[in-house]
Amino acid sequence: MPDRKPLVASSPLEHVFPSLTPAQLTRVKARGHVRAVAAGELLLEAGAPATRMFVVTSGQLEVVRLGDVEQLLAEFRAGQFTGEMNTLSGRPSVGRVSATEAGEVVELQRDDLLALVQTDADLSEIVMRAFILRRLDLVAQNAGDVVLIGSAHSPGTLRAKEFLTRNSHPYAYVDLDRDADVQELLDRFHVAEADIPVLICRGTVVLRNPSNRQIADCLGFNESVDETHIRDVVIVGAGPSGLAAAVYAASEGLDVLVLEANAPGGQAGSSSRIENYLGFPTGISGEELAGRAFTQAEKFGAHIAIAQGATGISCTRRPYTVRIDNGPGVQARTIVLATGAQYRKLAVDNLAQFEGAGVYYAATFMEAQLCRGEEVVVVGGGNSAGQAAVFLSQSALRVHVLVRSGGLATTMSRYLIRRIEQSPDIVLHTRTEIVSLEGGEALARIRWRQRPAELVETREIRHVFLMTGAAPCTGWLDGCVALDSRGFIKTGPDLSKDDLSAAEWPLARAPHLLETSLPGVFAVGDVRAGNMKRVASAVGEGSTAIAFVHQALAEGGRSS
Repeated sequence: MPDRKPLVASSPLEHVFPSLTPAQLTRVKARGHVRAVAAGELLLEAGAPATRMFVVTSGQLEVVRLGDVEQLLAEFRAGQFTGEMNTLSGRPSVGRVSATEAGEVVELQRDDLLALVQTDADLSEIVMRAFILRRLDLVAQNAGDVVLIGSAHSPGTLRAKEFLTRNSHPYAYVDLDRDADVQELLDRFHVAEADIPVLICRGTVVLRNPSNRQIADCLGFNESVDETHIRDVVIVGAGPSGLAAAVYAASEGLDVLVLEANAPGGQAGSSSRIENYLGFPTGISGEELAGRAFTQAEKFGAHIAIAQGATGISCTRRPYTVRIDNGPGVQARTIVLATGAQYRKLAVDNLAQFEGAGVYYAATFMEAQLCRGEEVVVVGGGNSAGQAAVFLSQSALRVHVLVRSGGLATTMSRYLIRRIEQSPDIVLHTRTEIVSLEGGEALARIRWRQRPAELVETREIRHVFLMTGAAPCTGWLDGCVALDSRGFIKTGPDLSKDDLSAAEWPLARAPHLLETSLPGVFAVGDVRAGNMKRVASAVGEGSTAIAFVHQALAEGGRSS
């Protein structure tokens, strides 16, 4: 029998479970199909694509999460509606929807729902707010269809937790280091500790140390994505610039597919708090900003494929084909390259040994929990490093900021510099660099060198956050577009006559502002040569690129 106590809503009930007015119900009925339901009737099975929303006009529905102990997630009476964020994306339903009383419902298919939230501002606000708040409650209370068994000492565990968290998928976590009853669970699924981390998907499928792609496939992240037809625009990368491009393209009626190799947000998605982004005077985390943009893109009908990395472009004919991991590729009339950049790695031989086990490239709540009450090192002098230092200082014993230059004035925003200067828990070390990492399965100590005295110190520090420089993610392009000497993509006026000649530019016009040496292919954000390395500029470039996409589509024609 289900646990009859529903999830506790963290927001006002009238926002999480609103009741529509008679006038609003009339507008919903115009979009959907009215039908009777019988007591006990199953409307949507757990694990099936969540492609329908039900609005109750009479009777009662319930949503139950299945498992060893069934859990009642919600009940809906007249005027209320089912669904949460998976209903927008078409991903599998977390719970089973059934009727507990005979009555009547309005059934809306996903396309009808999208049309409703795109055209009815009043209902859009009510439905979108409820969907978002319900998903937040599922995440906060671990009420998902995933159990992750792991250890704080396992790099794979941290990677899986980050992937699930940044994709806003609710999951329960079982800690091998703290849970005395975990062996019973391991024995039940015939799992050895060497298999850690283990992900149990929907109570039946057991994945041992799964890749992000395996997790996405098991949870049906991409089941609703049709990769077979030609898209108006394929956007490669779901960082701020890619998500902005997706929002503007989809809202303007283009057929959009976004390919994201990991999780939405890019580097910005791992920022603990962004305080200089327009419209958020109290700041916003990168994860929250990315989540809002992701939801906005889905609202307008953009399709977003997760853990689907691009591996190449067939750039000799149009429509272009973007090759993807383990797949034939997707066709596109135009392409927006928004693959961003990665932090540069330390020139230390055994760096890979400690990645995820003492060396990190993000400073989120998960990493902060690992180093609570300890000394940590942040390497880098940019805003990301400053944000990380300030955030970590709230829980760490002391934060050491290491920069190779003589200070921060030319690389970091003034508000972050002042916070670092005023914090007694942050120590700035200029002209300093790490020269070695030491330890066994996890990092145990580091050595750094300070110039010009060449003084080398050994510190018993087990956590290092690397946020230095930027290496563009362009290795997969196979020479299809012109790059500068550092590997960033050249666009618009930065393309020389020699670049265009070598690329055999076929058009009478010059490339558009954000266009690469390949017609109809644009580059935005951190991957573009000359980018400003600010979230706001990345968003601006993503939205601007779509204006040029329209022009490129008009030049090349749009087939039906």
